Amino acid sequence: MKRGLLLGLIALCLGCHRPAESPGERFAVEERPKGWISFAPDSPHLRELRIENVSLKKFPVAEVIAPGKLEVNPNRVSRVLLPVPGRVRRVLVALGDAVREGQPLVVLESREAAEALAAWRQAQAQLQQAQANLAKAEKDLERLRDLYQHRAAPLKDVLAAENELAQARAAVEQAEAVRAEVAHRLALLGVDPQHAGAEITVRAPISGKVLEISVAPGEYRTDPAAPLMVIADLGTLWATSHVPENQIRLIHLGEQVEIELIAFPGEVFQGRVQRIADLVDPQSRTVKVQAELANPQGRLRPEMFCTIRHTHEWRAMPVVPATAVVRADEQTWVFAERAPGRFERVPVECGEVRDGMVAILKGLKEGDRVVSRGAALLAVF
Repeated sequence: MKRGLLLGLIALCLGCHRPAESPGERFAVEERPKGWISFAPDSPHLRELRIENVSLKKFPVAEVIAPGKLEVNPNRVSRVLLPVPGRVRRVLVALGDAVREGQPLVVLESREAAEALAAWRQAQAQLQQAQANLAKAEKDLERLRDLYQHRAAPLKDVLAAENELAQARAAVEQAEAVRAEVAHRLALLGVDPQHAGAEITVRAPISGKVLEISVAPGEYRTDPAAPLMVIADLGTLWATSHVPENQIRLIHLGEQVEIELIAFPGEVFQGRVQRIADLVDPQSRTVKVQAELANPQGRLRPEMFCTIRHTHEWRAMPVVPATAVVRADEQTWVFAERAPGRFERVPVECGEVRDGMVAILKGLKEGDRVVSRGAALLAVF
C-alpha cells in the first residue's frame, strides 16, 4: 500500500512540471517541408487571408518608358522684335497676359515713322499731279482730233498729243507704284497714314500667352534683333524625352504615345510623335524624341516633368494583385494555395505594374490561387 502511494505522488509531481499549452498551439502551424505553410482549419489566421485566382490580362512586352518634360511647341512661339530703332512710349501688355493676333503690344516713337509718313505724302502728291497731267493730256488729244477731222489742225499735232498722253499714263503708273511701295513700308512699321504722327504700333504676330517681357516705357532701343517679349501658343505642348539607343527602333514618327505627368497622378494624356532626333547623344547614348499633346484648357505647363510610355506589342500574361507579391532580400515570391489551409511559397518573376496588377513572367499560370491579402503575414512564418 505504501508502494502504491509513492508511485501516485511521483506521477502527480511529473504532471505539475509539464509545460502549459500555449494558445497558438491550438492553431499551430503544422509540421511542413521548407517553403510550405499549413494552418489548422480553425486557425484565426485563415480569416485574415484573401485568396484570388490568377487571371490573364494583356500586358506590354515591348514597351519604351522614358522620363522627360514638357516644352513650348517650337512651331507656336514668336519673339516680338522692333521693326526700327526708336523710343518706347507705352507697353500695353503684362507678363502672363493672353493676347490675340494683331493686338497692340508696344507703342514706339521713331524717326523712321516720320520719314515714312513724309514719303507717303510726297508719293500721294506726285500721284495727284500725274493724274492731273493725264486728264489734261486726254482732253488735249480729244480737242486736236476734233480739229484734225475738220482740217483745222495738222496731223503732227495729233501725233504729238498722243505721245504726251502715253507719257502721262506712264507717269501715273510710276506714281502709283511709288505710293504702293511707301504704303507697304508703312504697313510693316504699323503706321496708319490717315493719322499723322511718328508713332509705330507693334502688334502680336500670333495669339497666345506672354511668357517673357524685356522692355519698359522710356527705353531707347537700337538693336532690332533683341526681342521685346516672347509670345507662345500653349494650346499644344511638346513632351521631350530621351529614349535609350537600344529601344529607339520601337519609336516611329506619327505614332501615339501615353504621357503621364507628376502634377496629375493617375491621369494619362495622349500625344503623337512629331520629331525623332537624327543624332545619338554620345554621353547618355540616348535619342531625343518629341511628342505633341493638346492643352486646350491650359492645365499643362512647360517644364513639367513627365514620363513617356510607348507600347509596341501586347501579350496575354498571368496577373496578380500587387498586394500578393512579397519582396525581401532581392527575392520575389507569392503564396499559392495548394489545398485548403495549405500554402506554398512560389518564387516569381514580375513584369509591368498597371492599375494595381502585376504581370507574372515566370512562376504562375492561369487558374492558380494566390494569397492577395495577408501575404506579408505568411512571410513571417
